[in-house]
Amino acid sequence: MPSARNSLKLTVVTALTLSLALPAVPQEPAQGPTLKATVNLVNLFATVRDKNKRIVGDLKQEDFKVYEDNVEQKIAFFSKEVTMPITLGLLIDTSGSEQNRLGAEQEAASRFLERVMKKGDEAMVISFDLDVDLLADFTDDRGQIERAINKARIGAVSGGVITPGTIPSNTGGTHFYDAVYLACGEKLATEAGRKALVIITDAQDEGSRLRVEDAIEAAQRTDTVIHVLLVHDPGFSWRPDVAKKMSDETGGRTIEVSSEKRLNEAFDQISEELRSQYTIGYYPTNTAKNGQFRKVRVETPGKENKILTRKGYYAPKS
Repeated sequence: MPSARNSLKLTVVTALTLSLALPAVPQEPAQGPTLKATVNLVNLFATVRDKNKRIVGDLKQEDFKVYEDNVEQKIAFFSKEVTMPITLGLLIDTSGSEQNRLGAEQEAASRFLERVMKKGDEAMVISFDLDVDLLADFTDDRGQIERAINKARIGAVSGGVITPGTIPSNTGGTHFYDAVYLACGEKLATEAGRKALVIITDAQDEGSRLRVEDAIEAAQRTDTVIHVLLVHDPGFSWRPDVAKKMSDETGGRTIEVSSEKRLNEAFDQISEELRSQYTIGYYPTNTAKNGQFRKVRVETPGKENKILTRKGYYAPKS
């Protein structure tokens, strides 16, 4: 889909060239639809599993406690969210380390989106290697999404040949952090509701202009949950620590995938969680509009329950 890819590059090159002249942090307008200066409602999407890793779907508002910077908050809004539309970004690592498994990843990704997408949902597809390419912009057309997934190609080039990067770079490698930053800061920032990135990668980054912290901040500022399906081949480097940091900080999960069967199981697990969330909203007792990061913690009475939700948010600026 050349027009979409060109559109992405034209949009972001100018904006990011300016931002990269300064410390590499996401730009301020991408605060997300739930953090407004006038109505400072903080929304949390939470998935709860018990000690046997089963989804816990029968909890009530009084079963939850929310803390912001260790101060308990009063829950103002609560629901079990199964119908709110989901906006998904599928990111596929097409660097040389994925050459032996790309076909299986594409097939599993197509099946995943076919299962998870319901009426009102939209998805986009991005591949990343030496470059970051938008293969399909947000659409509810499953045929278009499947064609985009199948368009992904291994893009690593030997001999030091560098393809033009979306974020100016003079190094080759795998631009993983740049891809996450672009997906959140340039695409998901303008979307509302539930937002998630599902990334198939070994989490190895080589050549990104931005840092992992910048990628995480872009996700936090846009209320985006990151799920990483961690795949790797012997002989290639992989970074489970980076994948876990990204998913933990944004309320998602990292699942190590060692086979095609495990890949499909991982997609099923994420699909189940996306359709089994609680929405918890509160008005912070800290009303300062200082743009600072605030830590959030959610608890339930069952001490053995595992709660997936984001670790915090950025307050609005006055």
